[in-house]
Amino acid sequence: MTKKRQSVLVHLSADWLNTPQTKAVIAALEAAQPACARFVGGCVRNTIMGRAVDDIDIATQLEPEQTLGALEAAGIRAIPTGIEHGTVTAVVDHVPFEITSLRRDVETDGRRAVVAFTTEWAEDAQRRDFRLNALYAAPDGEVFDPVGGGYEDALAGRVIFIGDGDQRLREDYLRILRFFRFNAWYGAGIDQEGLAACERQREGLTKIARERIWKEFRKLLAAPDPVAAVEAMAKSGVLGHVLPVETSADGLHDLRVSEQLCGVQPDPLLRLMALMPRSALAVQEVGEALRLSNDDKSRLTAWAADNLPEVVGLRSKELRAELYWHGKQAIVDRALLAGADVRDLLAAVNIWQAPDFPIGGDDALAAGLKGPEIGQALSRVARVWVDSDFELEREALLPLLVQQED
Repeated sequence: MTKKRQSVLVHLSADWLNTPQTKAVIAALEAAQPACARFVGGCVRNTIMGRAVDDIDIATQLEPEQTLGALEAAGIRAIPTGIEHGTVTAVVDHVPFEITSLRRDVETDGRRAVVAFTTEWAEDAQRRDFRLNALYAAPDGEVFDPVGGGYEDALAGRVIFIGDGDQRLREDYLRILRFFRFNAWYGAGIDQEGLAACERQREGLTKIARERIWKEFRKLLAAPDPVAAVEAMAKSGVLGHVLPVETSADGLHDLRVSEQLCGVQPDPLLRLMALMPRSALAVQEVGEALRLSNDDKSRLTAWAADNLPEVVGLRSKELRAELYWHGKQAIVDRALLAGADVRDLLAAVNIWQAPDFPIGGDDALAAGLKGPEIGQALSRVARVWVDSDFELEREALLPLLVQQED
């Protein structure tokens, strides 16, 4: 493929192209070999789409050791973050640049690829997932589209596989979830051929580590509005391979209403709750299936607690009691999932501070209690204190330690 065919005769205009840090990295690489480096992937795609650019990735014809040498010769900090896969990270004034050698796939197994380095831009482009991710830009901003269609896809918000979608997915089944994630973030409408390929290949997700599945799905759920992508996942049978419980997008619709009314930022874990049944069994199954962290599992467990009532409509005293027993996060989660305007409730939760229980274990010991009696008595008295709206003081509570329940 000739350079003329690869170029789309468009030049990017973006601040990140011309920062001193960017220019220093490009100069270091091109001192080793002229015209050996191009920007690639998200920074190019997002600039074309008018989106924010968070990370700058660079592809180079240099092999990893040459990249390290070029950076070090220029006095730039170089970190071999993934050197076996061709990736080196350059850091200039605390700004990171991920630099990856051009690669071609030698062998794929649906999970990881064995790669060899190449100097051909077209070979590197052909191993990527979607056409809009196979866009390159020279240091002067000239855009190259080796596989064709990527530039137009970026302008139109189309997520289309490079070549045969089924083949792309068999190379790496995680691309099934990437298809839906990129549609959630960038798509103006789901490509039906790509969707059909994901449906045909969905069983391949069983080969992917559950931690990787949750990492990808979490990114999808962080999109401004993931509803259409999640509904497509459900329709194609893919969602059932991610979540081992009955799912419904209705709760996600309700949550989006609350988010918009209350000005709340996307919360992937809360959106996960919106998709699943509120039960201890569902929490256990989802926690195991996605290998959730202990903190995430604890939050799900608190949200699903049987003894936590619906919080919307609670009187102030009742709300304070539930806040004391269940904590702020569980109350906020329940409130937002109601699909209502809960701004006043959220404001009340935000300013509430849990009071300190006026008595403790030493008081129980002084009252002559022993062993399990101590915890039982303290729990009983705490309930009385909370029921008083936290108004009973220490002197009124101490006698209750030895008072038997009716």
